[in-house]
Amino acid sequence: MTPSDPPRYRVHPSPVGDILIVAADDGIVTLHPFDGPLGGELERVGLRLRAHPVPDDGPALDDVALQLDEYFEGRRREFDLPLDWRLVRGFTRAALQAVRDIPYGETASYGEVAIAAGVPRAARAVGTACATTPFSVVVPVHRVVRADGSLGEYGGRPEVKRYLVELEQGLAIPPAPVAGV
Repeated sequence: MTPSDPPRYRVHPSPVGDILIVAADDGIVTLHPFDGPLGGELERVGLRLRAHPVPDDGPALDDVALQLDEYFEGRRREFDLPLDWRLVRGFTRAALQAVRDIPYGETASYGEVAIAAGVPRAARAVGTACATTPFSVVVPVHRVVRADGSLGEYGGRPEVKRYLVELEQGLAIPPAPVAGV
């Protein structure tokens, strides 16, 4: 992409539903499962970016799709993708960067993430950061749990959070790889 190119998007199927991937020059701007109309999702992202994403008609997002597939097949434990943090500021960014340090298959409480982000009393703010992350799955906010160890919500879809945690702990059965991939 050149600096004047609009952000590109792709919808990628996964065991947790369709995932909207939007990328710009500096990397992924947003990546999250969605279950509503695509038009509404693109409009919301376009407003935040001040540029309407256009369909990805080339290989630009192939590596993102491949890494997602590997993750859901149980063959990838961490993502190696450039992230464009332009939609994330302040403590939210610090919290999400601390979340990235939670090891695959493990969980941490909101309070533990707040401590790691440098603001020990900000457990609720960590919850807000996780709920509003533009980078679901690749920034593993599903690994953040309540102080009592219960999973809690995941953007109103607790079943997705449970599936991701169980996938990483070897309790969920990953889908069979697609032939020829």
